[in-house]
Amino acid sequence: MTDRLDRVHGISRRAFTGGLAGAAMAPLAAKRASAQAYPVRLVKWVVPYPPGGATDVSARLIGQRLSQRLGQAFIIENKPGAGANLGTEAVVNAPPDGYTLLFVSTANAINAPLYKNLRFNFIRDIAPVCAIGRLPIVLEVNPSVPAKTAQELISYAKVNPGKVTYASAGIGTSLHLTAEMFKSMAGIDMTHVPYRGSAPALTDLISGQVQVMFDNVTSSIEHIKAGKLRALAVTTTERYQGLPDVPPLAETVVGFDASSLLGVGVPRETPAEIIVLLNREIAIALNAPEVKSRLSDLAIVPLPGSPAEFGALIAAETEKWTRVVKAAGVPTVE
Repeated sequence: MTDRLDRVHGISRRAFTGGLAGAAMAPLAAKRASAQAYPVRLVKWVVPYPPGGATDVSARLIGQRLSQRLGQAFIIENKPGAGANLGTEAVVNAPPDGYTLLFVSTANAINAPLYKNLRFNFIRDIAPVCAIGRLPIVLEVNPSVPAKTAQELISYAKVNPGKVTYASAGIGTSLHLTAEMFKSMAGIDMTHVPYRGSAPALTDLISGQVQVMFDNVTSSIEHIKAGKLRALAVTTTERYQGLPDVPPLAETVVGFDASSLLGVGVPRETPAEIIVLLNREIAIALNAPEVKSRLSDLAIVPLPGSPAEFGALIAAETEKWTRVVKAAGVPTVE
């Protein structure tokens, strides 16, 4: 009887049920269509650092390639402040539509345990797109320091506990915490002298005001090649081709592994189709010969991979630096 009434009104139960299903799927279909058409307008890529550094230059380099391939402008917006938290929060709060990207770095992993009142949870609120690469860190000393190897520096520091000074780009930075990890794993005591950025720290290291520093290779390599600084080790597990005679620190301190992880993230609810597209296109950009060459100049070792692989790297980095922050007793930032 019911089926007859349905037919009288010109619609079968099956057709009506199908119509409801179609209506329910309409928003999802529209979202997929939007993802398939992406991008149809300008895309903003937030770099939470000042212009001119390795992160900024690499973002502009890759952004230019994305603009060329996808037919829409990918513009870089520098939003420094609060140890990269200002720019990160801006992306967390942006619409999850693929039109706001975040330049991810090791700072995001460090800030989770370091900042007490963050208004976001990085791992929860940012979806990984892909890794760009790793930026090696170099252990270096002023030439007046009587150590030509990492082992000699460790021995010198043990004979002079607390008397060896090391510079950093600031409390809680990756360079500071890399030094703290070295102190802990090597069983030595050095005195921390924090600066407001890498540049003034390097100036005082070169002049001999401080003796030791862990620094991104990009900033220090020319000073090392000029003989103004002596490189003792790189912090990656393999040698860096730009400093082929400098051994990995892991050859002296077993298990030591630290570098600046660089990559791309988007707001958590960004459609998976857009994340996959961005991952593919960034991987293509990283494989372009001119991009490879320029990244090599910046001392960035490309590290393309899937979103899941990048997510696993972020989780591992967060776990590692949380241990270092706690072990070093670094005070949390309000």
